[in-house]
Amino acid sequence: MDSAELNHLYDFSGKTVVITGGTGILGGEIACALVGCGANVAILDRNLDPFQHIKDLMEPRANQAVAISADVLNVESLGKAAETVRERFGRVDALLNAAGGNKPEATTSGDLGFFDLPADVLRWVLDLNLMGTILPSQVFGKMMAEKGEGVILNISSMSAIRPLTRVVAYSAAKAAVSNFTQWLAVHVAQQYSPRIRVNAVAPGFFLTRQNRFLLTEEQTGKLTARGQAIISHTPMGRFGQPEDLFGAVLWLLSPASAFVTGIVLPVDGGFSAFAGV
Repeated sequence: MDSAELNHLYDFSGKTVVITGGTGILGGEIACALVGCGANVAILDRNLDPFQHIKDLMEPRANQAVAISADVLNVESLGKAAETVRERFGRVDALLNAAGGNKPEATTSGDLGFFDLPADVLRWVLDLNLMGTILPSQVFGKMMAEKGEGVILNISSMSAIRPLTRVVAYSAAKAAVSNFTQWLAVHVAQQYSPRIRVNAVAPGFFLTRQNRFLLTEEQTGKLTARGQAIISHTPMGRFGQPEDLFGAVLWLLSPASAFVTGIVLPVDGGFSAFAGV
């Protein structure tokens, strides 16, 4: 295979990628990378305020992206978003399920023990991460099944591989996302088309809006005790940057991984390989 053929594998021109949670730090950066590779990108989120900044970063290809208000826990909302995508771009080739997150009230602390975690908040975290992956996969996966090909890429977490202290609902939900990824990969390949692939990436520790001040001090920017513990257990000695995900994401969305389905790929600086001794 020559260089032209290799470059073609990562040319997304004419392809349409839907990204849920697309205005978040990781989703937004990945959207920019995909547009840079020629893709049309539909960004779905409940909060579209950050989209203008993302769109500015996409110039001069910003016309390849559209922002659509959608709730990943509402099938009707997702259905309307799917119709908007179809009207704008005519097709869906890939879905990146990047919506997810945690809440402080679902996280144990010195003031809030496991036995006191509110059931409604735990359920919210479980629903957002698990059902917020399953429901978009139903809606947009059906569009892929109609044409017999496509890619679904989920966002799992290091906490699915090695359960982390404090984040009980988030860890359980992401473990379920990993399990669902493998289940769906088998199901769609056998029942619909072997050209529909389902995989996941499991990021290590990246600074996002949700965890920045759990891992670093707001006033000084220094590592908190939890942040220091993470760095101490990460052989590469740093937090991930959004661009650290690009290689894995582009590979799993591209024809370069045509024989890869049902995997959960860690992108973690070696965290999952380190036993601490």
